[in-house]
Amino acid sequence: MENIDEDENLANMERGELYYAFTPRLTAKRMRCHHACDRFNGAGEVDRRRLVELWRDVLGDKTPLPAKAPTQEEDDKLFNGDAWVDGPIKVDYGVNMRIGKGVYINFNCTFLDTCVISIGARTLIGPNCSFFAATHPLDPFLRNGTQGPEGGAPITVGEDCWFGGNVTVLGGVTIGRGVTVGAGSVVTKDVPDFVVVAGNPARVIRQIEVKAPDPRLAIAKEEEAASS
Repeated sequence: MENIDEDENLANMERGELYYAFTPRLTAKRMRCHHACDRFNGAGEVDRRRLVELWRDVLGDKTPLPAKAPTQEEDDKLFNGDAWVDGPIKVDYGVNMRIGKGVYINFNCTFLDTCVISIGARTLIGPNCSFFAATHPLDPFLRNGTQGPEGGAPITVGEDCWFGGNVTVLGGVTIGRGVTVGAGSVVTKDVPDFVVVAGNPARVIRQIEVKAPDPRLAIAKEEEAASS
C-alpha cells in the first residue's frame, strides 16, 4: 500500500470502486467514528439533548444544537426530528450515513458505511440489524487480507419501512417505501414499494394494502417540510 494517493483512494471508496481501507487517513476516519460510538454507547443516564449531541458526533454532523428551552419537556421536543438510537451501536465512518426524521434504531445495530447508507424518514429498525455497504474481492489473492483492496456499494432505504430483528442488508440494494422486512432476513436485491419480504435471500411474500393515511401523519409531514 505504499505511495497511495489518499485523495484518490477516498474518492474511489465513495464511488464504490476498489480502494485501500488501511491507509493512515481512512484508518483515522474510522477511529474517529469508533471513538464517537464508544462515547454514545457509554453515555448512561443523560438527557435527550446530550444523546442527540453524541449521536450527531457519530455522524460527523457539526450542526449547532438549538438554544436550550426553559423546561426539560420543551427541550426534548426540540429534538423530535432527530433519530432515536438505542445503543450499543457500531458505525464505521458515520459521515456516509443519511438518516431521515423520526427514525428509530434499536440496539446492537451495525452500519458499515463505506458508501452512503440512506435511511428514509419514520423507518423503524429492529435489534441486531446490519447494513453492509462494504464488500471484498472474491479472488483471494487480490483480496490479500488487510493489504488488499476493498469495495462497496450504497444502500438506500425508503420512508416508512420496518425491519424486524436480525435483518442483514447488503450493499447495492434499494428498498422502496413502506416495506416490511421479516426478522432474520438477508436482503440481497432491490425491493419495490409497499411489500413484505422475508427469507434468505429475502423475497416478496405479499403486498401491503395501504389504507387512508392517518391525518396526524399528514400534519407531521407538513411540519417536517416547513422546518426543512
